[in-house]
Amino acid sequence: MRFTITIVAFLFLSSGAKAQGTFVHEPSSSYEWPTDTLVLKKLDQWRDLKFGVIMHWGLYAVPGIVESWALCSEDVDWISRYGHTNYQEFKEWYWNTLSKEFNPTRFEPRQWADVMKQAGMKYMVFTTKHHDGFCMFDSRQTDFSIAHGPFRDNPKADVAKYVFDAFRKDGFMIGAYFSKPDWHSQDYWWDYFATPNRNVNYKIARHPEKWEAFKSYTQNQIGELMSRYGSVDILWLDGGWVAPGNLGQDIDMPKIAAMARREQPGLLVVDRTVHGKYENYQTPEQRIPEKQLPYPWESCVTLTTDWGWIKNPTYKTPNQVVSMLMEVVAKGGNLLLGVGPTPEGVIEQAAIEHLRVIGDWMQKNGKAIYNTRSARHYQSGHVWFTADKNGRTLYALYALPDGETMPESIEWQGNIPSRQSKMKLVSTGQNVKWEADAEGKVSVRLPRKYVGSTEMITLEFEI
Repeated sequence: MRFTITIVAFLFLSSGAKAQGTFVHEPSSSYEWPTDTLVLKKLDQWRDLKFGVIMHWGLYAVPGIVESWALCSEDVDWISRYGHTNYQEFKEWYWNTLSKEFNPTRFEPRQWADVMKQAGMKYMVFTTKHHDGFCMFDSRQTDFSIAHGPFRDNPKADVAKYVFDAFRKDGFMIGAYFSKPDWHSQDYWWDYFATPNRNVNYKIARHPEKWEAFKSYTQNQIGELMSRYGSVDILWLDGGWVAPGNLGQDIDMPKIAAMARREQPGLLVVDRTVHGKYENYQTPEQRIPEKQLPYPWESCVTLTTDWGWIKNPTYKTPNQVVSMLMEVVAKGGNLLLGVGPTPEGVIEQAAIEHLRVIGDWMQKNGKAIYNTRSARHYQSGHVWFTADKNGRTLYALYALPDGETMPESIEWQGNIPSRQSKMKLVSTGQNVKWEADAEGKVSVRLPRKYVGSTEMITLEFEI
């Protein structure tokens, strides 16, 4: 099965990075379905999971700054040098000083997995290397990694291995984030020239030997991740500007995907923002599509305002996250929530508390989220709808706006239950009274205990 779909409408989150003026990747405008039956099977399994976590962790955690981007010399408001007045001085500080200070002695991946499992998450994506080139795995291609700094003598120095193992033991689908650009590599940002922007800083046509060396370096590192770290389900590639159509930055994705799938059959390859056969699902960043999309996608959104850990962050409320999850799933997608570990290597307490509240709701109402698909009529006011795979069972999820409480009754238009259907609360199985009028408006009277509360409810019924 192969066809192309074009849809470009997206809704930005008011609390997302775009609202603060920071950079977000623009999504692809079309989608190409995979043809590999193993990939299609894995893709369907991934769509059942609905809720995942992405963890950015690297040198940028030490000072608590935006991940990698201060190394980029583009003149935009959101890129800061964090007190440094000289760009070259900043790069030296970032690459040399921070790499000598990053010593996460409290690193405990078991805590990470426990927290995310309790939150109701089912898959994970871990940043093995961001654009700064610092590897969170013991790469044989470079010494610029967590395994060669102050943390090298720790039994868990090969960080990615222990992260993947911890989550794999809890049944998570495993994703490896990998940055295609590498600003630390002399074969990408060559010191012979200045670094004017995020792209390769030399002309590939004039220096083909350097680009070939970079291609080999990239392919070898991805090969390490696919062959030395156990089963991997997702290769989540960032840095969409590294693509053949942009300055000739062709890293040979057909070769990379074939190699990766020899090691990991059925692997989902997510060459994000680069349309084609190697973007097995799309990843709108800090945003939710305006309407349903008829192909696989996930909104990747931060729990705070940043992907990595920062000092004194502003958190989205659990209510906001659950409401986002309702909307994303009703529109046919998954939600990938960004949570950044501290420089010491733990999930901070405030994040744990937010995630625990989300997890409590998921434990009671997950039936309306997991293993569902879109309903034809997916929204009416504050009510979002998901459908069981049988196509007959629907779930109505009430997204309570922040600062409001549950009303005595909720109403929606359309999605009328069958005359014989009993409607019940997903969280308790308790039946509720409902009625529908001639114009197709459904009214549901809530049990007294929910009226005036802030507990968002979900309902189950048949049509």
